[in-house]
Amino acid sequence: MSIAAVITAAGSSTRMGGHKKEYLPLPKTQSAGIETTFNTADEPLTVLGAAVSSFASCGRIDTIVITVPLDADKGEYAARKALPQRLLRQEHPVVFFVPGGNSRRASVYHALSTLAGFNPDYVLIHDGARPWIKPSLIERIIDAVILYDAVLPVLPLSETPKEIDGGFVKRHLKRAAVVLSQTPQAFVFKKILAAHEKAAARELEDSVEYTDDAEIWGEFAGNVAIIEGDKSNRKITFQEDIQL
Repeated sequence: MSIAAVITAAGSSTRMGGHKKEYLPLPKTQSAGIETTFNTADEPLTVLGAAVSSFASCGRIDTIVITVPLDADKGEYAARKALPQRLLRQEHPVVFFVPGGNSRRASVYHALSTLAGFNPDYVLIHDGARPWIKPSLIERIIDAVILYDAVLPVLPLSETPKEIDGGFVKRHLKRAAVVLSQTPQAFVFKKILAAHEKAAARELEDSVEYTDDAEIWGEFAGNVAIIEGDKSNRKITFQEDIQL
């Protein structure tokens, strides 16, 4: 059984004041508790380095592909510098980089298309801006995708959501029926690749936009199972997120 991971890091980080968030160093207080065998005292982890290291620390992951910007200053060279050099020197897992597209969906599609040459059985797709992903969650997701074909880690809401329209509440949603989704999301590889191919075609035909891989699977492949996520597996979006 072969398992691959896609780590998305091709975004522009516009809400970070121009800083490429995946390449920023994590404060020592935030990197000290990260469960990885690759960080050392003289080589602090970056946001991307922490995320990739967690997947590389999982012996079941054979291949990791990282999507990077086309911009030369923020592309593969910068991404390599953001990773622990010890990780890059290892033969397992194989780590390589692909240029992203003009959307997250396009970037993931590029990565999946490249992975087709490795023919993995399953693939996990993760936001490179989630550095606090634990290997234990990765393991649970792998176990779940083998059972269900598609799996999404989720968290319950702590406040009651509302659907709005034109400045007014349109629907009062039931909190128990709404969850927060996380990554990595995991899928049978051939099916998610085929679903992405259909999503790419539909975007061209109907001017729709897909921002979530589970959404693509749900529309073109079938049901997505859920498992409990992890509160610490949060995503960095704004500058203050990295200082919490």
